[in-house]
Order: sequence, then C-alpha cells, then structure tokens
Amino acid sequence: MRNSGVLAVVAILAGIGVAQAAPPPQAAQCAGCHGHNGMGNPAAGFPALAGQPVKYLEQQLYAFKHGTRRNGMMSSFAGGLNASERKAIAEYYHGLPVVAPASLPAAPKDNVGETLAIHGVGAGTDHAIPACDSCHGAGGRGMEPEFPRLAGQPANYLEAQLLAWQKGARNESNLHLMQKIADMLSPSQIKAVAAYFAAQPPAAPGQ
Repeated sequence: MRNSGVLAVVAILAGIGVAQAAPPPQAAQCAGCHGHNGMGNPAAGFPALAGQPVKYLEQQLYAFKHGTRRNGMMSSFAGGLNASERKAIAEYYHGLPVVAPASLPAAPKDNVGETLAIHGVGAGTDHAIPACDSCHGAGGRGMEPEFPRLAGQPANYLEAQLLAWQKGARNESNLHLMQKIADMLSPSQIKAVAAYFAAQPPAAPGQ
C-alpha cells in the first residue's frame, strides 16, 4: 500500500511537470487573431503560432518592434514588449500542441507547388530556387531552431509573406535568403506553393 501511495504521488508530480505553462498576460491579446489554441484563423489569414520554434517567434516579435518586418497591428503590439516578454510569449506558443483542423483545403491539381516545395527548380543554374523543405523540413513542418512550419498555414498568409519579401516589407534575415528566393518566384509560383503548403497537415517540427 505504501509503495502504491508513493507511485501515485510520483505520477501526480510527473503530470504537473509536463503541464502547459500558464499563458503570459499578452496571450489574451494574441488570441484575438491567432486563436486561443494558437492555431490561427485560416479564414482571416492569421497564421498558427502553436508549436513554432521559439527562436523564430522571438525573432519575429523583435523584427516587428524594430521595423525589419512591417505590419501595423503587430508592430504596435510588439513595440511594447521587452526581451523577457518576447521570450515568454515565444516559449508559451512553442509549447502549445499542434492541432490539425477538421479539414484542409484541397491540394492543387498540378504539381507546380509540390515541385517547388520538395525539389526546387533550376538546380545547377544561376537562378536555382532551392526546395522549401530543405530549410522548412519535410512536409513543411518546420525545423529547429528557427525555420517555421509552413504546413497548414493559410494560403493567403503564405502568399502575402512571399510578396512582403519581394517588396522589402520583410527583411529580418541576416542572410536575406528568403528575399532572394522570393524575388525569383513568379506570381503563379507564389500562388502554387502557398496552396500546396496550405493543404499539408500541420505537425510540430520532427513529428
């Protein structure tokens, strides 16, 4: 009986150890667009944050604050955050489970987006576009420590981000890799690859 009691206490403590941390105060404001479960709002084009790499989320909040990624609403929100608050928000959303929606958009009938995602195009040429999955992980599920998940994100959000890279509204990467890639994409390729990733089931990096 005594051993059973000890085991019960250990089980309870173990459960406490893996419980989701309490949300930081700012999460209530985030939930208005990104959902209470952090899985975004596809209809409105708001991206999912749940399960995204901590470093990526921190970087984006920093970029919004300092103007290397421009969005009026997010810049206003991030402008009031200090480094510890950015870290707390990033860790909270990283820790939320990635929940697949009840349904996903239909996959594109052509293979333009799939080819860009898995193989890239123009290998060996001066205008080669690398496979998206080479940085963002198999199936676009993300890759630690800083490449975000693309799978299951709203197509209109993904399109908007590629256009933002083209126009210079996003410039938070030290290597400017995404800006160079986006500049080589045609409007039809942007739509195709965005539609492809929007149709992929989301999962946390490495799953």
